[in-house]
Amino acid sequence: MAKSNYLSANDLAFVAQLQKYKLNIPSYAGTLEVGAPQMTSQAADADYLGYVVTCQQIMQAGAQQWTAWKNYTRTGGPIPATGAPIPPVFPASVPAVEPGIEGRFRALVKQNKAHPNWNTAIGEALGVEGAEQTGPDLTTIQPDITATIVGNHVEIGWGWQGFSASLDQCEIQVDRGQGRILLAIDTTPGYNDTFPFPATPAKWTYWAIYRVGDQQVGLWSKPVTITVSL
Repeated sequence: MAKSNYLSANDLAFVAQLQKYKLNIPSYAGTLEVGAPQMTSQAADADYLGYVVTCQQIMQAGAQQWTAWKNYTRTGGPIPATGAPIPPVFPASVPAVEPGIEGRFRALVKQNKAHPNWNTAIGEALGVEGAEQTGPDLTTIQPDITATIVGNHVEIGWGWQGFSASLDQCEIQVDRGQGRILLAIDTTPGYNDTFPFPATPAKWTYWAIYRVGDQQVGLWSKPVTITVSL
């Protein structure tokens, strides 16, 4: 079963992953042949990014306090719940490292996973195993579409809803006032309907349904209607 990206997009969660790897890699260094210089470098990366993210959060909180106090100072009104701003207290500084921490960590983990001794249990202990992805219910999945006029065409917005690995295509149909017909079977989210606009206002209605192989799956989207004209 496919797994999600093991790295978190959230800064705090990523820092936690770096720290978990730092704390646990000594137990597996011999098994995975990770050298002392690599562990030292990764530990420095983990500590410095943690320091930077913490300072950023302190600055963001301070900025909110100062903004609220500035507004109160200028216009009056109730005193902000945060009160008057106080000087920030930063954590103890740590040695800076070269930019590109995420790239270095990905390369190190890739090296680890390529080792013949690697297994899922080690990955979980080091915090670098992505969660298993479960597929959608193919009987109930339903596209969510939009229709927007862009220049001289209609842009149909659609996406995979996070299930691109389980779906192949999106079938789009349209009714321009003469009955519902096939418009396209698309494989890339977002479709441009370039059919010429009529001289007088008309309503076009769109529907979409996902496909796996040659078969429609799930439910038709809710219809989306848009008025078009030259």
